[in-house]
Amino acid sequence: MLTDLHVHLRPDDLEASAADHFTAHNADRYRTVAAERGIAELGVAEHIYRFSAALDVWQHPLWRRYGIDDIDAYCGFVREETDLRLGIEADFIPGREDRMAELLEQRDWDYVVGSVHFLGDHAVDYDKYDVWTSGQSPDKVWAKYFDWLGEAARTQMFDILAHPDLVKMWGSERPRPEGDLRRFYDRAMEGIAESQIAVEVSTAGLRKPIGELYPDTAFLEMVIDAGNPIALSSDAHTPDQLGFRYDDAIKTLTDLGITELAVFDRRERRLEPIGPS
Repeated sequence: MLTDLHVHLRPDDLEASAADHFTAHNADRYRTVAAERGIAELGVAEHIYRFSAALDVWQHPLWRRYGIDDIDAYCGFVREETDLRLGIEADFIPGREDRMAELLEQRDWDYVVGSVHFLGDHAVDYDKYDVWTSGQSPDKVWAKYFDWLGEAARTQMFDILAHPDLVKMWGSERPRPEGDLRRFYDRAMEGIAESQIAVEVSTAGLRKPIGELYPDTAFLEMVIDAGNPIALSSDAHTPDQLGFRYDDAIKTLTDLGITELAVFDRRERRLEPIGPS
């Protein structure tokens, strides 16, 4: 089986409205491309900050600007008008875990994708709130990012840990620590191992300035050693991005001895052999 669970039915821009993108026709466009590319298990995981309910969790300016949609209408649309798995991409916001958990627990997800995009008010992947303008050293930024990644895993709020080394997204366009990066990965690994969360292998990084899979092979080897299951996704925001460069991802997984992928149904996880549908 091939999966694509971290999928968005709309681009990130504010003009990409729910009315235009949460439609049966748009969902069918994704389903058609998935079938063409041998992806049997397809699920959506819209950004939680696009929903007004998320403003009860955090009041970041980005969330206030984008948080306008009805989360229950989204859930109802996916359940009633599509055959897609229902997910959500939820940010880890330290100090707001109880609020986020309450929001998540009130809905009937198939899975929750956990992400670290923000380090305080600054973002690792969004230039308007760029963490690299905060005056922090590369080592400090990377250490905090991986500390928080491990904390996110420990919360048990999430089923999948998304693009786990997202901090590298800008590649040579932003500063990067010197030396062996495994010293940063180690900071997250205890929480990841303890939680046994599924860790995402994402081809989205191949579309970004870094031009690499998420995560780095050394990080992935540590995940495998810890015994965590793997989830495969493209983080598509348009149908043509579904299964983007999956050949690269599958070769990496095969070379590392990974033969199964995580799939989910109402927060219950099972493993399926890797392969085309």
